[in-house]
Amino acid sequence: MSADKKTNLQLAFVKQCLEAQVADDIHAMADHVRSGFEDGAVAGVLVYGSCLRGVSTADSLIDFYVLVHRADQVSSSKLSSMACKVLPPNVYYAETAYEERTLRTKFAVLDVETFGAWMKPKTKNPYFWARFSQPCGLMYFSDEEARDKIASHIRQAIETMYGYCLSFAGSDKMQTTKTNDLWQNALIHTYQTELRAEGPSRAAEIVERNSEYYQKIAQLFNDVRTNKATWFLRRVQGKTFSILRLLKASMTFTGGADYLAWKISRHSGVEVTLKPWQRRHPIIGALFILPGLLRKGAIK
Repeated sequence: MSADKKTNLQLAFVKQCLEAQVADDIHAMADHVRSGFEDGAVAGVLVYGSCLRGVSTADSLIDFYVLVHRADQVSSSKLSSMACKVLPPNVYYAETAYEERTLRTKFAVLDVETFGAWMKPKTKNPYFWARFSQPCGLMYFSDEEARDKIASHIRQAIETMYGYCLSFAGSDKMQTTKTNDLWQNALIHTYQTELRAEGPSRAAEIVERNSEYYQKIAQLFNDVRTNKATWFLRRVQGKTFSILRLLKASMTFTGGADYLAWKISRHSGVEVTLKPWQRRHPIIGALFILPGLLRKGAIK
């Protein structure tokens, strides 16, 4: 099979996956988030994470990526737009009323070009390609050109991540019966490059829930080149990026301190209680509580 035909099959698979059916409340929140941008600025809105996997929107924030056409459309602040270009994405919080209850979202914003640039194997930090190699849905796209471009970037994320998956396979890399194990190992390693509360069981849960998706990737991307990595260096670099992203997000993510405390408690079982001053000064507060969370194993 020619390389072009293989790529077209991969793109067709990605586009089919991006058409995932999602609940009406997620659509409502996507529309609410998009309404906060200038007309014509948004190229696409992606949904991913726990709510896409079936967790109730009453129990979790909905995770979106808002992709704008140009870097200067990320924010009305030039400084904020520049910060996103250097250390993407920018992260915000929003809520809206829906059927007599409140929906909440954590949404990231960046331009399509930067989104694509971070999906390639030369990007050592897996923050983007590890997330978007997993199932996600395209809630909105401005036109077919934008849809094709976003799908192409997702396809690249899958290729990059699967190349790293194969690095854990040894001589058995083409055995589809090993596919779930490869993805679990790769997800665990990418988790360790961030400040995350999830344990190894989360990777197994994610892969098991979407086993057919990962098996299909093994078939369609069976000639992908294996990507090698020094994961110790990735962890050092990735955790540094995570800290910098948290500091940047603290400037825009209203209610972020309470959200992070809730998420850590939910995933690790370690209760996190914030004092009023820590809510008012989340950066300084985080410096005080981080050592204790590391010691208790709430963050790894």
